Formats: sequence, structure tokens, C-alpha cells
Amino acid sequence: MLLRNALRAATAMSLIAAGAAQAENLVIATVNNGDMIRMQGLTEDFTEKTGHTVEWVTLEENVLRQRVTTDITTKGGAFDIMTIGMYETPIWGANGWLVALDDLSADYNVDDILPAMRGGLSHDGTLYAAPFYGESSMIMYRTDLMEKAGLEMPDAPTWEFIREAAAAMTDRDADINGICLRGKAGWGEGGAFITAMSNSFGARWFDMDWNAQFDTQPWKDTLEFFVGMMNESGPAGYATNGFNENLSLFQQGKCGMWIDATVAASFVTNPDDSTVADSVGFALAPDNGLGKRSNWLWAWALGIPAGSQKVDAAKEFIEWATSTGYIELVAENEGWANVPPGARTSLYENENYKDIPFAKMTLESILTADPNNSTVEESPYVGVQFAAIPEFAGIATEVSQEFSAVYAGQQTVDEALEKAQALTNDAMEAAGYR
Repeated sequence: MLLRNALRAATAMSLIAAGAAQAENLVIATVNNGDMIRMQGLTEDFTEKTGHTVEWVTLEENVLRQRVTTDITTKGGAFDIMTIGMYETPIWGANGWLVALDDLSADYNVDDILPAMRGGLSHDGTLYAAPFYGESSMIMYRTDLMEKAGLEMPDAPTWEFIREAAAAMTDRDADINGICLRGKAGWGEGGAFITAMSNSFGARWFDMDWNAQFDTQPWKDTLEFFVGMMNESGPAGYATNGFNENLSLFQQGKCGMWIDATVAASFVTNPDDSTVADSVGFALAPDNGLGKRSNWLWAWALGIPAGSQKVDAAKEFIEWATSTGYIELVAENEGWANVPPGARTSLYENENYKDIPFAKMTLESILTADPNNSTVEESPYVGVQFAAIPEFAGIATEVSQEFSAVYAGQQTVDEALEKAQALTNDAMEAAGYR
């Protein structure tokens, strides 16, 4: 009897030990955007279902990019899951730096991921990161201020209309800026915005021989228009404003218009956070009649660094966080307007989501952004607000710093473009493109 009890006790202990061995603590690096903050608040659901715990490292966008890039290129091993995007994923996948996500469960339904998102997060047809949410960019505007200005927002406005409307809605005495846009340095912050904008002005980063194009008229037109409009109608200190800073300004009622990520729509229309939630309209990003709008294409996605010791648990988390089940979990807790948008086809077929005010414009913006044909003149690169080459992040960060110096009044447009031209050509020559 004693022996039998001892064996039972030993068996129980071994089962507990086996369970403990299977339960992992995952360290996840993510950006400090609202949807990711919301995900952190719901991770108890993941822990209850799997036994795995989660440790979050939440960083500002520019810092996140720097940290995860350094970690993966040096094989630092600090993170089990990284929040990355359409720029990094195909490059890192090609380099063998990410774990392929080609064996996710049938219930996960990879085929439900929007083709634009799946394609942008794949290399040679293999998915290397799963989209937490997908986005383009669009205009969010105050319907009350537009009406007060005696104007009506078209579904697909021009940049000239936007500048006119911004000036008409600006009321400095009431601390209302007609328009709020990113000026913050960083290739994915202000750099992303001005590059997407430049596409609609006929600009491009490189010609077909990889020569920089900052010495061309379209880039000069883009920067002069941007600076002129922002000086007329933008907030003070816009040179340091990125996504989160402009979101805060808009929610406080200090912006007539904001052109930025479609994912922001749920935040500016949430009455718990936004003072103008009941008076927000949406329109496509502006154009100049050249056949290209100024909307980008992006996904914040979850990828696993190659060599991770917790691949199975990390895949469980990715399936949990990017599944239709997670969308339903958010809807149950926060309402359908607050679910992560832009990643799955089924969301836009869901009867609960179809009538959300910004759903149609978000999907249309995503579908009209073409990373394979983003510029008026032919270009050698893939990408809308970036060029999908390894050297781009470093080059574009420097270029964006020169542009932000213009916004801050520290140098002229011509000076910034001359520096951008030189540093870009130098970098491309050193990298062997020219």
C-alpha cells in the first residue's frame, strides 16, 4: 500500500512537472499604440487558455524599431515575439531571421487574412509574421468645423482642397488647428507620411538606376506645400509630433483634420476618450490628379525571432492574438468599433461590423494602396511609404531628420533636399547599388 501511494505521488509530481515545463513566460516587444495596450489588458484570457504567461516590453515607435532590429541582427535573444511590420518582415524572413508561420492550425484560417496583408508579410509565398491589425491612411475630419467653414468634404479630395479647408477651419484664438500631420523624425513616423504624400506629387525615392531623386521638382513641390500648409494651419511644434501626439490633439478637439493611420478611427470616435467623437467624418487620403493618392499600406504584425527556445508557445500566442476569436473577445469587452481592423476578410463581411462608420473607408483605403505600383514614374522598389531594401531604414531616418529640421525652421527646403540627395546617393553607392 505504501509503495502504491508513493508511486501515485511520484506520478502526480511528474505530471505537475511536465505541465510546468510546458508553461512558458513569453517576452513580447510591442509599440505603445492603443490597440496593443488593449491587447495587454486581455492577455489573462491567453494565460487561462494555455498556461503561458506574458511579459510586455512596450516602447515608442522609433525606439521599438531600433531595439528589435538590434536584437535580431545581433541574435540578442531578448524577445520571444516582436511587433514588426511590412518593411522588416520580408527582408528578415529572406535572411532567415524569423520563424516561418507555415504550420498554423486549420482553425486559425490563414486564408482569411486579407491578401494585401498576407502578401506584405511573406517572402517567397511563406508567411513570416501574422497581422495584428492592418492599416492604410485616410482623412479624419471634424464635420462640425467643416460645416462651419461652409465647405463639404469630398469622398476623394485633392491636396488643394485640404489646404483651403485647413485654413478655413483654423481658429488660433480657440486653439483649433485646421490640420494636424506628422513631422516627427523617423522613417516610420514623419518619414512615412511625407513619402506617401510625395507619391501623389509625382515624387519617388529612386529612379530605375537607384539614383536618389531629391533634386527633382516633385520633391521640392511636396515639401514646400507641406511646410506652407502646416505653417498656415498646423499646430505649434509640429516638427516633433507623431501618431500619438496628433491623436491626442485630435481627441482634445484641437484639429480640424488629421491624415493618418486608418486604425485611429476607433480612437477618435470613442466617446470615452475623444471629446469630438460624435462629429468625425472620413475621406480618402488626398491626391493631385496624377493617379496616385497619398495613402500608405502597413500592418503591425507579430513575428518570432529565429533560434527562439519558445517557438511553440510563441505560435500559440500569435494564433490567439491575431485570430477571429481575439476579434470577438475585443468586441465582447470593448464593442465592435474597437476590434483590430484591416487584417481579416471575414471582419468586413461580419454583420456586426458592416455599419461601423469608418469600416468601408478603411477597407477602400487598404485596397487602393499598391506597394508594387506606388509612384507616378516607374521605380525599382516595392513599398508605398518605404522602399523594401535593407538600407532604407537607416537612410530614411537621416532624411527624415533633415526634413524635421525644415519643419522646425532650422534650415530651408532646398538645404534639406540637397543634404538628402547627397546622403542617399552616398549610402546607395557604399551598398553597391550604384
